Amino acid sequence: MLKEERQQQILSILQATGKGLTLDLSQSLEVSEDTIRRDLKELADANLIQKVHGGAILTPLNPFDYRDREVYAQEEKQTLAKAAIKAIREGQVIFMDGGTTNVELARLFPDDIRLSVFTNSLPIADILSNKPFIRTMMLGGKILPSAKVTIGPEVVSQIQGIRADLCILGTRSLHPELGISEIDWDETQVKRAMVQASQELMCLVIAEKINTAQPYLICGIPQISAIVTTIGRSDPRVQPFRQQGIDILEAHSTES
Repeated sequence: MLKEERQQQILSILQATGKGLTLDLSQSLEVSEDTIRRDLKELADANLIQKVHGGAILTPLNPFDYRDREVYAQEEKQTLAKAAIKAIREGQVIFMDGGTTNVELARLFPDDIRLSVFTNSLPIADILSNKPFIRTMMLGGKILPSAKVTIGPEVVSQIQGIRADLCILGTRSLHPELGISEIDWDETQVKRAMVQASQELMCLVIAEKINTAQPYLICGIPQISAIVTTIGRSDPRVQPFRQQGIDILEAHSTES
């Protein structure tokens, strides 16, 4: 088997199972553990996987800069938003952090719904400011230009004084064992505070972010109430979440 074929098989295994142990990959592909370690190093150097103790997990491919994320997987994000809007209830107090999927959801809020929304996202605050019955509170702090959100201890302090019904979290990576994680340390602190200050947590996750992880942990799986995804409930990638009691809200494209 050519190296390129073997590495593609490794990626396929990680996508299907969420992680790959060096020993298991060695036995499955019938090569030495040293060969697998070299493959994992090359894949990690290409930013396709993240090496962990004894093996590896996937790294999501979505771009970091907000301008690039605006158009990345936009149709799938709109599909997620259409499913998530059904879970929003009149009168709720909601945290919405940054993220282009959350922006798509904010656009769908009905003009006549009455909500209180706290957000650190500049685009979301701008959208919701045009909804006459939504009380929008912008969490003030230092602006992170790459994500168009506010960050810092001032934002965290404001969040700690609020008790929300629901947190709608922009999710960069979701793993069935590791939980939700983020690539930026400052954003992580804000997201953690929002989760801790909310009774429920709903995550909107495009398919490629499942079974991936980033360096900074936001929360574990037990803190998640619902996951909105385009992956079917019977898909092996969502079974570990269902087994842990998480509600899976399956989003369907209008073309399907």
